[in-house]
Amino acid sequence: MSDIIKLLPESIANQIAAGEVIQRPASVVKELMENSIDAGSKVITLVIKNAGKTLIQVIDDGKGMSETDARMCFERHATSKIQDTNDLFSIKTMGFRGEAMASIASIAEVEMKTRTVTAEVATHLIIKSSEVQKQGYTQAEPGTTISVKNLFFNVPARRKFLRTDSVELKYIMEEFKRVALAHPELRFKMIHNDDELYNLPEGTLKKRLLGIFRRTYEDKLIRVEENTEVVNIVGFVGQPEIAKKQKGEQYIFVNKRYIKSNYLNHAIKTAYQNLIEDKQYAFYVLFLDIDPSKIDINVHPTKQEIKFDDERLIYNYLKVAVKHGLGRYSLSPQLDFENQDSMIPAAARRALLEKSSAVNASGSSIPQASTRRTAPVMRNWQSLYNGIETMDLEEDDSNEEPLFIPSAATGDLLGCTEQFDAEEKQPMQVHNSYIIVQIKSGLIVMDQHQAHMRILYERYLANLSKNKELVQKQLFPITINIAKEKIALLEDLLPELHSLGFEIQAFGGETYIIQGIPAGFQENNIQSVISGLIDNYDNNIKLDLSKNENIARSMALAAAIPKGKSLELEEMKTLIDELFACKLPFTSPSGKKCFITYELNDLEKLFT
Repeated sequence: MSDIIKLLPESIANQIAAGEVIQRPASVVKELMENSIDAGSKVITLVIKNAGKTLIQVIDDGKGMSETDARMCFERHATSKIQDTNDLFSIKTMGFRGEAMASIASIAEVEMKTRTVTAEVATHLIIKSSEVQKQGYTQAEPGTTISVKNLFFNVPARRKFLRTDSVELKYIMEEFKRVALAHPELRFKMIHNDDELYNLPEGTLKKRLLGIFRRTYEDKLIRVEENTEVVNIVGFVGQPEIAKKQKGEQYIFVNKRYIKSNYLNHAIKTAYQNLIEDKQYAFYVLFLDIDPSKIDINVHPTKQEIKFDDERLIYNYLKVAVKHGLGRYSLSPQLDFENQDSMIPAAARRALLEKSSAVNASGSSIPQASTRRTAPVMRNWQSLYNGIETMDLEEDDSNEEPLFIPSAATGDLLGCTEQFDAEEKQPMQVHNSYIIVQIKSGLIVMDQHQAHMRILYERYLANLSKNKELVQKQLFPITINIAKEKIALLEDLLPELHSLGFEIQAFGGETYIIQGIPAGFQENNIQSVISGLIDNYDNNIKLDLSKNENIARSMALAAAIPKGKSLELEEMKTLIDELFACKLPFTSPSGKKCFITYELNDLEKLFT
């Protein structure tokens, strides 16, 4: 029997390694920028063309490489960052395996110009498919410039599975942000297709956060700082009011290396308990500084997953640190008369607040809450409301904004023989989330959020198909701000948004101007609706949906009535009518039930 085990050729071995390390253009960006940081650079510039498919170029002013080092860095497992086994237990550099450059060179055309401060000329290398095409000298500033062209040109199957430019650019910008957040002391620039997306000067962490994220966050950031014998934790968390329904602004760094950890994310979410909804995600950028010997980062090819010696201890320290930060700004859980019990009439809540203020003013021992300290926790606060249902108070919700729901024909209540009778059977809202309506055979309980999603989804889908919608011109244009990494997605959606009735134009940078909105649309929440639309559309790209279906679904989710919104009687009636006029009223676009029916017989059985 002949031998069948053979040593792989170097080029194939490199391509296999590339499959683990280089998954998309963003992976190249991460590896090259981290190498620039390890080289002691002060200024790093990232140049991208066609979302990295045509060109990825990183220019730095680091210490550069000698001619021999420049050639050696493209060999597998060649690194300057590990000398012996003990170095594995005290890694402080971003990279250390020595696989990245060899992997990149095996699946792209790579050009390098590098020069040390003492050298008179720079070394110039061109490598294609792991083979050196040219080696010589050229003029260049001290530092290193690496250009990666035509990524995956020799692996067509990998190139075929790359996403659209807007999606790949989003991944690249995410990697750029992670590196830039970890090193606010350095200057970073990012240019895509000759447009400057970021120009971040060196400065403090807060200055870097405001440069990357929205300037509106400036007054919404809370500093976190805890020093212990095991770990030091510093960074910023966001106030609950800027929490979002989508992930994307949560960053944890360990020794300045971005990591992914559902375990630590859960610790932070626990610290926000009772401050944000379960399906919301708080903003945070937190840095954990820990002895390198206490962690193992060599558990994943991208080094984004690590193991701690004592994960429970780190979990508790992180949770307590965030709680302390929130507590110092009076954001820890406390009694909130406006939100704790939405069933209490507004006038009753005001009466209780006035009574509480009067007691405090009269010299009561109840401490006043400082604006910088945590208010005392009140136990058994529900007892404050005992007997409130007997108070002779007139509910006043005059400050509530009316919710616009366009009218529609009344429909049958599906499976029920009678129509909804507005005179005899008035609907009732409970917990500002559900609508109860009586029918002959029992009752229907409707989820107002899911029902409105179904209504809007079918309406938007129809409008996109007709490619025409009434536009309500604005007397004064509305200005909105779009996160830089979302601009490409918005530009891609503009034709469809125009079909829905939006007239949106770029104003420069992150600013867009809305000259018109769909007829009857509320303009007071247009910023959140457009931002939510983009986020939802981005999240749905992986689903097997047409573009119109994705937009209609995303828009419906962003614009639907939220749970907790109080509705007037006429609004409830319109919602019911429109739902049962839909083609598929049973479920929302996300597949959740819009309503459930209780038969009288079923109700009677519950009382036996």
